[in-house]
Amino acid sequence: MKKYPIGIQDFRKIIEGGYVYVDKTRIIHQMISTGNYYFLSRPRRFGKSLMLSTIKEMFLGSKELFKGLWIENNWDWDKRHPVLHFSFSNLGVKTLGLTEAIHQMLLSNAAAQGIELQSSGIELRFRELVQKTSNQLGPLVILIDEYDKPIIDNLGQPEKAEENRSILKQFYSVVKDSDPYIRLFLLTGVSKFSKVSIFSDLNNLEDITLIISYNELLGINQLELEQHFGPELEEIALQQNTEKPALVEKIKDWYNGYNWGGSQRVYNPFSLLSFFKNRQFNNFWFETGTPTFLVELIRQKGDFTLDQDEYTSLLTLSQFEISNLDYKTILFQTGYLTIETINFPEGWCRLRYPNKEVKDSLLQFLLAAYRYTHTGEALPTVLQLKNAFVSNDLEKVVSLINSSFATIPSDLWKGATELHYHALVHLTFSLLGSYIQSEVNSSKGRCDAIVKTGDHIYALEFKLDKSAEAALQQIFDKQYLAPYAHLSQRKVAVGINFSSEQKKVGEYLVKAMRE
Repeated sequence: MKKYPIGIQDFRKIIEGGYVYVDKTRIIHQMISTGNYYFLSRPRRFGKSLMLSTIKEMFLGSKELFKGLWIENNWDWDKRHPVLHFSFSNLGVKTLGLTEAIHQMLLSNAAAQGIELQSSGIELRFRELVQKTSNQLGPLVILIDEYDKPIIDNLGQPEKAEENRSILKQFYSVVKDSDPYIRLFLLTGVSKFSKVSIFSDLNNLEDITLIISYNELLGINQLELEQHFGPELEEIALQQNTEKPALVEKIKDWYNGYNWGGSQRVYNPFSLLSFFKNRQFNNFWFETGTPTFLVELIRQKGDFTLDQDEYTSLLTLSQFEISNLDYKTILFQTGYLTIETINFPEGWCRLRYPNKEVKDSLLQFLLAAYRYTHTGEALPTVLQLKNAFVSNDLEKVVSLINSSFATIPSDLWKGATELHYHALVHLTFSLLGSYIQSEVNSSKGRCDAIVKTGDHIYALEFKLDKSAEAALQQIFDKQYLAPYAHLSQRKVAVGINFSSEQKKVGEYLVKAMRE
């Protein structure tokens, strides 16, 4: 039985412990051999910490750890460099405060190099550490992991986030003037703040976040999946009584889909490894960090169609400001949206949900936010709705739709009634599509929802303060059911009119399509 390094971010521990390691040393070598100053943004749990740990062991000359990997015979193991390794993910900032936590980190790195620091301030102490280390041991490698965590963790508290940004700005200001002492500087994190922020003192960094040649630097591509996990695929296919190709497609649907401009999409490594360890499909990545702040921000903005924008500026996606948060940018940088198509010359891209795991989970969070309920309460309603459609119980369908609106406090309806009707209907039926099949696209127009079960195909059109008859007539005028005429299921049109005064379905009409 293979050992899967879930949550293990130390390269030495993975190799010495006999855990699975997907060899990324060729592309790492390409990066560190062609430049000196880099910034890379990727979502959490995507292998940033492991990559930095791998680079650290390379520069320390730990050849014994790289046996059988590409880099073993393509690296000068006798040429070593001192490494300063900083991680902002486990500093104890909440306990110590950011300033004291940074001081502790500097002292720890100094002790590891056998250096005693005399300076007292963050900036002076870091500069002293860099210069003394380089003078005594040679050009150094500086690796900084999760550089932005003290800010990201406080986006819901702008004043605290701004305070931490100012402290970090002092710390990073040392780097630009330390070029004579540095062999490699690599900064990783989730987000990139605007040029007037931290990066104003780090404008010598090459941002490789959207560089095509580094699209697969982190994550696992399809070839790597089949090369490293072939036996597991055979075993799980047998256990689940399915064919291997069908299993591979299902895994791809659940966990693949991330892209930063390249031709290949990659798997979330945390979710993929968790799947192989547990031998079952589940929401692994999303559960490791609930996006409460993001979901609340999205609801406040009144958005619920996150993957339907035609164009998004690459400039907007590359950075943001604490005082003017763009939630689409945050969703992209944190991994809840990814690139579907991209046009570098014109500077735009289209975004989409990366995979089923992320889409279903985020939709549940959004549905709960719009219903003003706990997240776990949204899915049961959707499952009941599924069963009602399967049973052809349209009265129950309407009752469940009404129950979604009943949880909204009456004082919150003022000025947002139409928005909430559209949001709840869209989110509910988007989730429903994951369980039976809900589609909306048609050459004749856009139906609010097409729901397909084994026996029926329902076309549902929703109106607000008009009439169910008008909704029903639109289904026939636009021929929403025509694309399904060749299918054996019975076709049914359902027109629903919401009453803003009653805050529920006022009336609905059902008419079967003539066969």
